[in-house]
Amino acid sequence: GIAGCCAKTTVAPLDRVKVLLQAHNHHYKHLGMTAVICTYPLDMVRVRLAFQVKGEHTYTGIIHAFKTIYAKSVGLSHAPTLLGRPSSDNPNVLVLKTHINLLCGGVAGAIAQTISYPFDVTRRRMQLGTVLPEFEKCLTMWETMKYVYGHHGIRKGLYRGLSLNYIRCIPSQAVAFTTYELMKQVFHLN
Repeated sequence: GIAGCCAKTTVAPLDRVKVLLQAHNHHYKHLGMTAVICTYPLDMVRVRLAFQVKGEHTYTGIIHAFKTIYAKSVGLSHAPTLLGRPSSDNPNVLVLKTHINLLCGGVAGAIAQTISYPFDVTRRRMQLGTVLPEFEKCLTMWETMKYVYGHHGIRKGLYRGLSLNYIRCIPSQAVAFTTYELMKQVFHLN
């Protein structure tokens, strides 16, 4: 709850800028490449989760898999002094430095937003309801998604405005992620 409040308070001005920029009709050329870059880590985690040996669960879920892979493969074990510091509640435990937490939270936010954005576009379009001329073709989520894809495609339809949405979600998730990790230390959970 505290992480969510801090994140929302921090990014409220950025959310306003995003909405104002969305009012203008901009074209986003590099969206496809961004989507691939953002979803590659999720694909790696999906494969690791899918091929766990029964009874020997290394990962308890998606977030745990990300943290474990980062800490063991490219993180604290290879560069402990560069990326980590002793936890304030348990000096024997290394935790990520604040700027690394912010980076991880921002990347996680970008990945999550990229995956869920078509559903957000669909939800907003359905909320407009009878205001849109094609209302009768967009009664369900699936019909709406199909309509947007069929008439506007992926880049200009399902992912229209995603780049601007990053302005809000990346800082928001970075702050939430970092606040969560700091609160774990405050409540002696490390």
